[in-house]
Amino acid sequence: MIRRVDLRGRVAAGEVSDLQAEVNALVPRAVFDVEKALDVVRPICLDVRHRGLEAIREYGERFDHVHVEDVRVPADALKTALEELDPTVRSAFEESIRRVREVSQDELTPDIASEPAPGGRVTQRFVPVQRVGLYVPGGRAPLASSVVMNVVPAQVAGVPSLAVASPPQRPGRWGGEGVQAAFGGLPHPTVLAVCALLGIEEVYAMGGAQAIAGFAYGFDGCRKVNLITGPGNIYVVAAKRFLLGEVGIDSEAGPTEIAILADDTANAEHVAADLISQAEHDPMAASVLVTPSESLAAAVEAELPRQVAKTKHQDRVNEALDGQQSAVVLVDDLEQGTAVVDAYAAEHLEIQTADAEERAGLITNAGAIFVGGWSPVSLGDYCAGSNHVLPTAGCACHSSGLSVRSFLKAVHVINYSRDALQEVAGHVVALAHAEDLPAHGAAVSVRFPGEK
Repeated sequence: MIRRVDLRGRVAAGEVSDLQAEVNALVPRAVFDVEKALDVVRPICLDVRHRGLEAIREYGERFDHVHVEDVRVPADALKTALEELDPTVRSAFEESIRRVREVSQDELTPDIASEPAPGGRVTQRFVPVQRVGLYVPGGRAPLASSVVMNVVPAQVAGVPSLAVASPPQRPGRWGGEGVQAAFGGLPHPTVLAVCALLGIEEVYAMGGAQAIAGFAYGFDGCRKVNLITGPGNIYVVAAKRFLLGEVGIDSEAGPTEIAILADDTANAEHVAADLISQAEHDPMAASVLVTPSESLAAAVEAELPRQVAKTKHQDRVNEALDGQQSAVVLVDDLEQGTAVVDAYAAEHLEIQTADAEERAGLITNAGAIFVGGWSPVSLGDYCAGSNHVLPTAGCACHSSGLSVRSFLKAVHVINYSRDALQEVAGHVVALAHAEDLPAHGAAVSVRFPGEK
């Protein structure tokens, strides 16, 4: 069900940068060819740019198999979705929102004022992006929790204009009665309910590359945005790459992944369940266990088929666990294991070792770190207070997950007095001439006529 990779005696615990290529060759991610997908999305994006809403409707009908006359979700549909949301689910979302909001509030950065010279002041102000388009997937799973993860930090950052897009659903696709069965042509009702719960009134029934292009260029009834955030399939990722520059983006998130560093103290049943939880997302999801314990490896390998047999999405779980991107990796010791997971730079890293908290402090590359046996990734997906929109495909070595900072811009405000400028004028002039830009120097010296 899951292959073994034996690194004992093969990979030394050294510099992370030296290990990355070797580890990624031995435990490769699933093939996620964004460049190839660009050939598909480029004409879609350009068509949306030229034809706007008409093109968005046509692509929605072609790809989502739903005809949507008006992509703007009416206010009464949002209200109905919230009214019909299961009370237990509503309570869970309210708690998730509370926790994410509390963490987000603590992430707010105050302005930073510096005085590099008397009378010379530089202030770094943090200001919100003015308009953001938030994308919520709705393919294999209606990820209503992504509404929380995108909207709450944006609201805390003070973004004044937020719009949400999620794919329209075919009538009866998700079963159920009442609103569940009748919401054909609109996003999943739980997605709409959470939008309503958060006070988001601008919601669009559009998905895929055409939704990203619609936000980037704007269309009749929807102003263009400055920033697009949120996960999606390979075509959403490709569209974000194509449109980068027209708008800002959060990241190019690929298939989800989990790495677990564990020793003999870990519970094999828990480890197996955590590996399966990520495999449930996508056949290309990566589930990787790194351990120096032969007995734990064997116990997890025995536990996986037992638990998979009981889970709902067996086909995609089996495909993910069977893929080259998933493995049980044996290492010489925890020091080597730590170096391996740090080089792998997983989206989600669990550390289930006797010294989990101390070992977590040694990690520099991970989207999020889950410490100990009672902090599973599923907790972070919903109710830890952290954000689940995280860098994938090894990008955690240079990128961060979504947060309040994703929705803020830093602006330097420079305020110098006459004396402060005069004191440094000679240096400015000297540097300007060193770069053969004399007019730069003249812009300072003209303020002090008669002085050298």
